[in-house]
Amino acid sequence: MTTPTTDTPPYPTIIGLGRMGANMARRLARAGITVHGFDPSPEARAALSGEAGVVLHADLGASMAAQAGRRLVWLMLPAGAITEQTLSALESLLQPGDVLVDGGNANYLDSQARARHWKARGIDFVDCGVSGGVWGLAEGYCLMAGGEKQAIDALMPLFRALAPAPDRGWLHCGPSGAGHFTKMVHNGIEYGMMQAYAEGFALMAGRPELTPDLGAVAEVWRHGSVVRSWLLDLTTTALQDPTAMDAVAPVVADSGEGRWTVDESIRQGTPVPVIAAALMARFGSQGKADTGNKLLSLMRKGFGGHTTVSKG
Repeated sequence: MTTPTTDTPPYPTIIGLGRMGANMARRLARAGITVHGFDPSPEARAALSGEAGVVLHADLGASMAAQAGRRLVWLMLPAGAITEQTLSALESLLQPGDVLVDGGNANYLDSQARARHWKARGIDFVDCGVSGGVWGLAEGYCLMAGGEKQAIDALMPLFRALAPAPDRGWLHCGPSGAGHFTKMVHNGIEYGMMQAYAEGFALMAGRPELTPDLGAVAEVWRHGSVVRSWLLDLTTTALQDPTAMDAVAPVVADSGEGRWTVDESIRQGTPVPVIAAALMARFGSQGKADTGNKLLSLMRKGFGGHTTVSKG
């Protein structure tokens, strides 16, 4: 049995050791902060078993019992059922004074409701949008937090260690919901930027006699151009790999944040045509435009006798 840790400041417990959660645990540990971790997957735990400064637990209860006093519990789980199940399980494990962070992508309206729920139990709930992807371990994470000041203050050592630098890359955005609201808009902007790059390079691919080397074009744009960005860096890497495009299907998933951003635009009546168009393009790539396109072809045939293209 693990002896409860009572050192101050309290060490964080990260629940969810997937790609983001595991690398966040590594970055904290390498900054000298002891991290407790739990994931229901034995494989996820095994991947971190050799990491100095990370204490792994085989079940959720054990990860909570390992520390006495105020605890900082940081969830890095996908939005949806797994987050709901974990929050329900924590109801009987957390104590007044603990700080609970949801670092996964979540609808900010849900986060506001959760903050009210946990406050009634004496527990501070912080919603924290995390950006950085698989590069966050080396480069640091951009952190957007919403919640009350005393909870943010308790988490400040973690923010400073996880961010690219102690004094930048993290922000207390505002009250409960502000962190996930900011991250939602961030991801909506990301949709639009990605779509613009994809459309532009597709346009150039249509005139190979004028732009035969798209990787070279992307590379020159990385230096001094007004459209340079990390997304362009990633685009350049993909275009310079002659096998990359052939290895993937033309299907782009959407994980929810784009939908939430467009929903918010409708609630406000604030137009976001670029973000909405980028979201619709993703839906189309998923085959959800197929029925409409078939009907369009049949309508053209009906009124004008135009030919249709047969399947297969």
